[in-house]
Amino acid sequence: MYYNYIKALHLIFVITWFAGLFYIPRLFIYHIEASKKTEQEAAILIPQLKMMSRRLWYIITWPSAILAILFAAWLLVLMPSWLSQGWMHLKLTFVVFLVMYHVKTHQMFLKLQKDVISYSSMFMRVWNEGATLLLFAIVFLVILKDSLNWIGGLLGLLGLGIILYFGIRLYKKTRKEK
Repeated sequence: MYYNYIKALHLIFVITWFAGLFYIPRLFIYHIEASKKTEQEAAILIPQLKMMSRRLWYIITWPSAILAILFAAWLLVLMPSWLSQGWMHLKLTFVVFLVMYHVKTHQMFLKLQKDVISYSSMFMRVWNEGATLLLFAIVFLVILKDSLNWIGGLLGLLGLGIILYFGIRLYKKTRKEK
C-alpha cells in the first residue's frame, strides 16, 4: 500500500543526493582556482565558497544520502525477492561505490574547509564525472534489469567515461587558449 510513496521518496532523495554530488566538486574547483587569485580576491571568494560548500554538503547532500539509503532499505524489506536477483546485486555494488565516492568527497570537503589543497582543478573536473558514471550505471540497471547485456553495458560505461575524459581535456585546452 505504501510502496509507491516509499519509492517516490527514495527517488526524490537519490536525485537531491546526486545534485549535491554533482555540484560540490564544482565548488571545490572554484575554491582551488580562487586560491590562485590575488590575495584580495581570494579573501572574498574563499570564505564564500566554503560557506556555500558547507551548506550544500550538510543541509542537502548528507541528509539526502542518508534518506535515500533508508528508503532503499525499506523498499528491500518490502520486496525481499529483489535480493535474489543479479541486477540488484550489481546495483548494490555500484551503490557501495557511490557511498565510497561520497565518503572520499567528504574527505576532500574537510581538507578544503581547512584550506588544504591536495588536488588540482583538473583532477576535480575528472572527479566530478565519477558521480555521472555511477548514476548511468545504477539507472540503467534499475530500468533494464535482466534485459541488460552486461558486457555491452560495461563497454558503454567505459565509453562514456572516455568521452567525458576527453571532453574535460578539450575544455582545458580551449580554456588555456583564451
